[in-house]
Amino acid sequence: MSYIGAIDQGTTSTRFMIFDETGAVVSTAQMEHTQFLPQAGWVEHDPLEILRATHAVIKEALSAAGLIGADLSAIGITNQRETTVAWNANTGVPLNKAIVWQDTRSQPILDAIDPELAERITFRTGLPLAPYFSASKMSWMLQNSPTVQSAFDQQELKFGTVDSWLVWNLSEGNIHVTDVSNASRTLLMNLETLEWDAQLLSVFGIPRESLAVIKSSSEIYGYTSSEGVFGARIPIAGIVGDQHAALLGQLCFEKGESKTTYGTGNFALINTGDEIVRSKKGLLTTLAFKLGDEPAKYALEGSVAVTGSAVQWLRDQLGIIEKSSDIEPLAASVPDTAGVYFVPAFSGLFAPYWRGDARGVIVGLTRAATKAHIARATLEAVCYQTHDVIRAMEEETGVRIKVLRVDGGITQNQLCMQLQADILQTEVSRPVVAETTALGAAYAAGLAVGVWKSKNELLTQWQESHHWYPSISPDAAAAGLLNWEKAIERTLNWV
Repeated sequence: MSYIGAIDQGTTSTRFMIFDETGAVVSTAQMEHTQFLPQAGWVEHDPLEILRATHAVIKEALSAAGLIGADLSAIGITNQRETTVAWNANTGVPLNKAIVWQDTRSQPILDAIDPELAERITFRTGLPLAPYFSASKMSWMLQNSPTVQSAFDQQELKFGTVDSWLVWNLSEGNIHVTDVSNASRTLLMNLETLEWDAQLLSVFGIPRESLAVIKSSSEIYGYTSSEGVFGARIPIAGIVGDQHAALLGQLCFEKGESKTTYGTGNFALINTGDEIVRSKKGLLTTLAFKLGDEPAKYALEGSVAVTGSAVQWLRDQLGIIEKSSDIEPLAASVPDTAGVYFVPAFSGLFAPYWRGDARGVIVGLTRAATKAHIARATLEAVCYQTHDVIRAMEEETGVRIKVLRVDGGITQNQLCMQLQADILQTEVSRPVVAETTALGAAYAAGLAVGVWKSKNELLTQWQESHHWYPSISPDAAAAGLLNWEKAIERTLNWV
């Protein structure tokens, strides 16, 4: 039996999963890390804490499986994408905390860019000018962090998304690489050439020598150090941004196939094949993945900033629930929201609106409203935001999604998925392995080292765990959407 390890470094936690050659989960370990919120709009992570968590979950998962590092045929890495780390090339020490994808502090840098130039940037990258992406985060560090400025002056500065940070620390010789899916989320990669774009580097003031080498999503980049956490030289053979990895894990290899992942945020992708589809509906044009020497596949993506993290907000900031799983019985204790709507636009609204001036609102409150109604409105907010993205995607591509393939932690919430089917008026399907992000990274690594010989071999492995059908009428769904649109209007022009 062959085994593949997958590091899944997400926004709120780090997971290590071991899969066998049938795609079955052998073991898993997970650890949360600290969310630093030093001021409004700022979200940070400690890169060293993430690295320590990565080491811890690798050891735990190997121990639980009764394996050692040498038993793994390869490892793949998947990661929160736009989150940006700066470190010293000589010492490997982070120069400040990582700036997370949800962070909005770099908005003024983008506001200063000429609108005509902004259009050219969007054409080249497929992305709107938003602080969500990495380039303005790097610019902010160069302009505001003395340690980053000093490293730049000494020619010791390295920038990277979290995949690059992990590969640097796990690999022999400190390899500095990224893959096309992560690079496509920086506002610095040209979608057509799959290389760093000289004009874009100039616009944002980013030195090319500080950036990683762009590779495919599935190849042997290097090997782990035998002195490191694995205790063996193992091929590092897959790097895929988290949402692209989920597309792989759901085996959406062909044009028109799509998936929706529910995590800290919510991300729907549809494979557009070899074609770069430039969105007119507020979606992102992005790289899907590139498997070795095969041509790159592109995708349209709808990104929602706050879904699972809205549940965490109920837990951590409001204290409505003690643990995230408590939301389902609490929300199920009432038949509806009693007219309460919650739009968790904590960092503005992402697709299809792209309104950085939006902020979160809870509307429709009466004296009769309880924490149960707010909990149910939170689950509905997850589903309404997904609805907005899926409908934009269908309009953009002309493809009606008949069954929504879903994955991620919140898909274990039966009520939430039933609400999703009701609000979308579309069937919803969850696979046996719901953590398809890690599975996609394992597939990328396994294909690179020959554990799986072809994509066709993988297609035989997908199995359905649960299927939901709409349980309310189209008229009832439409009435709810009308109020949701009113709630969206209330979020705008706050900043």
